[in-house]
Amino acid sequence: MMLWILLAALAVFVAVIAIRTAAFKPKPQPTASGEVPEFDREKVVDALAQLIRCKTISYNDHTLEDDAEFEKLIALLPRLYPHVFEACSFDRLPDRALLLRWPGKQAAEPTVLMAHYDVVPVNEENWEKPPFAGIIEDGVLWGRGTLDTKVTLNGALSAADYLIGQGFQPENDIYFAFSGGEEVSGKGAPNIVQYFVDHNIQPAMVVDEGGAVVDSIFPGVTAPCGLIGIAEKGMMNVQYRAASSGGHASSPKPHTPVGVLSAACKKVEDHPFPAHIQGPAGQMFDTLGRYSTTLYRVIFANLWCFGWVIDLLGKKSGGEMNALLRTTSAFTQMQGSSARNVIPPEATMVANMRLNPSDSVASALEYLKKTVNDDSVEITALESFEPSRVSRTDCPQWDKLAAAVAGTWPGCIVSPYLMVACSDSRHYGRISDRVYRFSAMSLNAEERSTIHANNERIPLDTIAKAVEFYIRLIQQL
Repeated sequence: MMLWILLAALAVFVAVIAIRTAAFKPKPQPTASGEVPEFDREKVVDALAQLIRCKTISYNDHTLEDDAEFEKLIALLPRLYPHVFEACSFDRLPDRALLLRWPGKQAAEPTVLMAHYDVVPVNEENWEKPPFAGIIEDGVLWGRGTLDTKVTLNGALSAADYLIGQGFQPENDIYFAFSGGEEVSGKGAPNIVQYFVDHNIQPAMVVDEGGAVVDSIFPGVTAPCGLIGIAEKGMMNVQYRAASSGGHASSPKPHTPVGVLSAACKKVEDHPFPAHIQGPAGQMFDTLGRYSTTLYRVIFANLWCFGWVIDLLGKKSGGEMNALLRTTSAFTQMQGSSARNVIPPEATMVANMRLNPSDSVASALEYLKKTVNDDSVEITALESFEPSRVSRTDCPQWDKLAAAVAGTWPGCIVSPYLMVACSDSRHYGRISDRVYRFSAMSLNAEERSTIHANNERIPLDTIAKAVEFYIRLIQQL
């Protein structure tokens, strides 16, 4: 009798899995926006090349920055985008924040288009081409900032410049908000947000850098995916400290501070934070999983049962999929004695953490202390900020953005996702629940690997596509 009950239960289980998998079909994709008129592609490429020739490197030590290079870029803008500066007001706010307002037919539901014009430092000797020469060769523009993110600044302003020249006026106000210190978590973007607060301006939509159109990013999906970030992870640098009475290395105690910290490091790495399949990652799985192969569709259609498989794959492989699922901890620094034969009176190590939206700074610290479970290890947060607010996808603003993506890159699957890096857009969560992160580009793995690295460069077609995307988006606003 028991055997028959077990067989019946198994049959019901298999039937539920099969029915859910069969019903797990692709959702309707956004309707692509209309045709985009021809614009001067050589002009928009030349404009970006001129921006690249401005050496706008930001440093945590501001004395290393060349303020003249930042001013050079700002002075270029009215010459590169003359129609924009004829139609828009222009304000300079503290900490190199730039804000332009393009008046629409009404001001009730404004959109903010963001970018940053500072870049990270370079090791010029390791580049194949000079990083600030703006060299165009074999259909590619070389230079620091081509991908991160002068391309989107140029894309938004070139699109507006073209449309204004054609006599177009948006239905609602559009703000162009540019920061000159995003790479060092500067105050430019917070100053712009405070300006909006002070002037009672509540954006209907904010678009910043983030996702892109990418291939081979999701298990079993062969079509390109247009990933729009609806949230980003928080960040926390955590210091671990262990102390001792020091002494000569010839007669050590069983555990030195370095050994104690090594044990703590192993505990944290061996016990990853819990996975969170709900939230932005869950929305991505629910969208892209429907386009996957049969085996993966079985898993993604039944995460209530097979979520542990995704969790296990993330733990074993690490990388982008794992970062989507959980709070991560990467140990990056360790310091002990200044002499090889001296036991240090204290040792420290630092881990850079990226916080899942389901976690917080406080809950992450509590988890670390519980996992290490050693009172001799002092665990403290250095710099930190919480995960961003999660933005809506059930609104007209999402639909307009998704339509612009689908229209610019036909055949791509538009999907929400969780951005694992940090951007200025996190500051806008205090004034909007429709903050989206999309870098208007199609990028392969090699191109993505040059961001913040050597030989950053961009195909000329990609520059033009960014302008096309912004034209499509602006025409709907």
